[in-house]
Amino acid sequence: MGIYAIRMPDIGEGIAEVELVAWRVQPGESVVEDQVVADVMTDKATVEIPSPVAGTVTALGAQPGQLMAVGAELIRLEVAGEGNVKAEVSPMATQESAQPGPHPNPPPEGEGTRASAAPQSAGTRMSPPPEAEGTRKSEPPRAATPRPPAVTQPPMRAPGEKPIASPAVRKRAWDLGVELQFVHGSGPAGRITHEDLDVYLASRGQRAGTGAVPVRGREREGEQAIPVIGLRRKIAQKMQEAKRRIPHYSYVEEVDVTELEELRLRLNEKYGGARGKLTLLPLIARAIVIAVEEFPQMNARFDDDAGVVTRFAPVHLGIATQTEAGLMVPVLRHAEAQDLWGCANEIARLAEATRSGKAAREELAGSTITITSLGALGGIVTTPVINHPEVAIIGVNRMVERPVVRGGAIVVRRMMNLSSSFDHRVVDGMDAARFVQAIRGLLESPAMLFVE
Repeated sequence: MGIYAIRMPDIGEGIAEVELVAWRVQPGESVVEDQVVADVMTDKATVEIPSPVAGTVTALGAQPGQLMAVGAELIRLEVAGEGNVKAEVSPMATQESAQPGPHPNPPPEGEGTRASAAPQSAGTRMSPPPEAEGTRKSEPPRAATPRPPAVTQPPMRAPGEKPIASPAVRKRAWDLGVELQFVHGSGPAGRITHEDLDVYLASRGQRAGTGAVPVRGREREGEQAIPVIGLRRKIAQKMQEAKRRIPHYSYVEEVDVTELEELRLRLNEKYGGARGKLTLLPLIARAIVIAVEEFPQMNARFDDDAGVVTRFAPVHLGIATQTEAGLMVPVLRHAEAQDLWGCANEIARLAEATRSGKAAREELAGSTITITSLGALGGIVTTPVINHPEVAIIGVNRMVERPVVRGGAIVVRRMMNLSSSFDHRVVDGMDAARFVQAIRGLLESPAMLFVE
């Protein structure tokens, strides 16, 4: 048998170190060839690390959350054959191999004896040193540890049986949030006294052989420390960088989407079976694509280190997507070339791939403007954080029916707010407002979405 060390592979793109997110195996487990042993994270995506050999895990190289350089030892396996790690032989092991039998007269343990002892290997039990003659006889006998007497309490009252207590005891129990039904009474005929309440409170309502008895207003103790690692750490760093570097300017506008919603329902009724159902998101994406033709400064990225704003002709639309691990932004590439159903299908595919962890790295980078929506939980107003280094993000809030005034009459309309943020260093407030108003005009007159 030999030892095989798996080292952190070179993932490419000039990456020098990665973060260890999670182990898929533990020491002592068997591993087959190509089995994933760990998940690591780069700046853009989570990567699975497979084992090139079969063997048994003997050691792990780091803890989740630690950064590991490319080439660092990730994990060790015990494998059949020589492996790729030269066996480490201790001097003590060599000495023992030269003197295979036990020492006939082991010296008594004294100063320096423990320091010269061979190190204990993992999983091996150390044998106690031989005892000198008469040692056991000279030891004083151990006193037996007395067991505490078993605590017995009377069973809980039968259903419908009312506890007996004075008004003063009942008031005190009420103030303490204690159900007298669960308190043992030591007084005559099982009457509950103040002392019984004290005993009950001191035991926190515990009964012999049962779990805790529910008590109103019980204090809770404890805390939980949760390491911020993996994707959660990347999100935190990216949000901090965006807020630190970008002076956000937010603009909120309400939109009457009654006609847009009616159009969506008619399209789904006629084409939904063959082409798939449409949500509002593809229609809003279409409005953004049209609006950035008039306001190209919104479809841009700002390299503030170089002092250069790059405007893009293609619209690579970031779609903020909530996953179990946190918020990620897959990219709908060339949104300007997609029809409604192509856009809807690609958004659905990207969302599913992102939530299942199967999105490729190139699908999670390169957006030029982002749209974010919380769906039915969208609230009235949000202040979305710009996806750095972009300069604009469009936030979609919840759609609600409410009364509005149209032509002097109060009518019920479907209303929805757009909450958007802009990089105020390169986008003026007036331009941001005009851009959102252009999107609003397209959504309130949806026929304009299809005019070339």
